[in-house]
Amino acid sequence: MSNHLYDYLLLSLTPHIGPISFAALMKHFGSASAVLSASADEIRPCLERPEAALSALLSRQAESTVEASLKWAEQDDCRLMILTDEDYPLLLAEGMSPPPILFLRGNAQLINQAMIAIVGSRHATPQALQTAEQWGYEIAESGFTIVSGFADGIDSAAHRGALRGENSTIGILGTGIDRVYPAKNRELAHQMAEKGLLVSEFPLGTAPQAAHFPRRNRIIAALGRATVVIEAAEKSGSLITARLANEFGRDVMAVPGSIYNPQVKGCHRLIRDGAKLVTNAADILEEYQQTTPTQTFFSLPAQSLQKQPEKTLSSITLTEQNVYNAEPCDLLTAMGFDAVHPDELVQKLHMHPADLYEQLLTLELAGQIASVAGGRYQRMI
Repeated sequence: MSNHLYDYLLLSLTPHIGPISFAALMKHFGSASAVLSASADEIRPCLERPEAALSALLSRQAESTVEASLKWAEQDDCRLMILTDEDYPLLLAEGMSPPPILFLRGNAQLINQAMIAIVGSRHATPQALQTAEQWGYEIAESGFTIVSGFADGIDSAAHRGALRGENSTIGILGTGIDRVYPAKNRELAHQMAEKGLLVSEFPLGTAPQAAHFPRRNRIIAALGRATVVIEAAEKSGSLITARLANEFGRDVMAVPGSIYNPQVKGCHRLIRDGAKLVTNAADILEEYQQTTPTQTFFSLPAQSLQKQPEKTLSSITLTEQNVYNAEPCDLLTAMGFDAVHPDELVQKLHMHPADLYEQLLTLELAGQIASVAGGRYQRMI
């Protein structure tokens, strides 16, 4: 293993250095090795949370995590994928700050297959679960890979159905790849590691936390050529996946239901706002009959970060150097007490839309803000 790879892993796995800080550091210094050799004063302007990140970086807090990760990757069908790998999916670099590292377990080739995302309620009705499983199978049989979030309910049903199909399924985790959450999905995790693929951007041992799941959702939205929502309440995490998919220029589709069923109010809202209404797998697949679903999506050819920093990173880092990830309290302050559109907040806070929507969802699920007419949000506290 090269020192450059070790330094890359050390930087990317350092606590409090997320995708945005990592991108800013690599853009400024050109390589992880150069970052690790720099002074605190040189590094500080590139960080979202300077004090916490600098403390962790200067003390080399991630060294044990790097060693554990490298040992984990020695197992069969386990891999660490970094931004400059030849097969790092370019779709993850379109419209957001890409994860610097991905932990893969299973069939890594699936990460570059054409995908359809299926998401929905964790507390789905039996009919919705049956639909998700059947559609997962039919879509996987048609040549697409199903991507979802490995959650209970719709996600798990779609994964199970796709495992019976030709092109299988990918589960994007909100935990470390060595954790199974929910625990009841342990058998499903084993099946996906054998025939499908499990993916996480979080270090080994990372426990489930509420803030991790909106981050996971942005990967699902980016990878899916379309995001299909099956049963989602008005305050469902699936809606952030749909919103992000729309921001990334992907198709959004939703399944209608009874107007008296609160479980589908989120789907009806999506349809009202322009999502395609779908009632069977054929409705989804007809959009792509003229394309080749099994085509792959590759990133730039692998280059040495040391030798080609600008060429390698120019297409995968942020387009604006002053973009940062505001804390939720900053976001609430910026919102004021009148209804505000996310576009205004993007301009005011210099945030990327995907990162802003992640925080809006977190605040909405916590009851601190509410979505109102016109795609706007308003503080509730």
